[in-house]
Amino acid sequence: MTDAELQQLVMEISQRAFHQPFRHRAYFNRRLRSTGGRYQLASHDIDINPKMLTDFGEATLVGVIKHELCHYHLHLAHRGYQHRDRDFKQLLAAVKGSRYAPTPKEKVVQAYRYTYQCQRCGQLYRRKRRMDTSRYTCGRCRGPIKLV
Repeated sequence: MTDAELQQLVMEISQRAFHQPFRHRAYFNRRLRSTGGRYQLASHDIDINPKMLTDFGEATLVGVIKHELCHYHLHLAHRGYQHRDRDFKQLLAAVKGSRYAPTPKEKVVQAYRYTYQCQRCGQLYRRKRRMDTSRYTCGRCRGPIKLV
């Protein structure tokens, strides 16, 4: 699903479930890690975690969109738009939106890619990022370090 298709879906859900138009932007945000979506107060845009669609399917995506649209419509109506507010809880139940987004499946953490060894004492250093061996020495004996 592209951002344009997501925008169209959000506009349809807003009109069908809330009977009000959605006049701002909705787009996928890959940087969202532990949340299903985010409503931005300043710009009124909605970010959606693409993993809600790829990992859990369209039903979960629709539930997250309804949740974010509850924030959107209540904020614009100057009513209680936060999770703890009664207005939010009542509207979310009325439109059958999801209260909590499922936790996205974690990516496999990349193992250490670079191994360095001290030439004098043999101390090993494992790093994810490369380092300039001419600038650094062993922390134990101050010997020169070499990429293994």
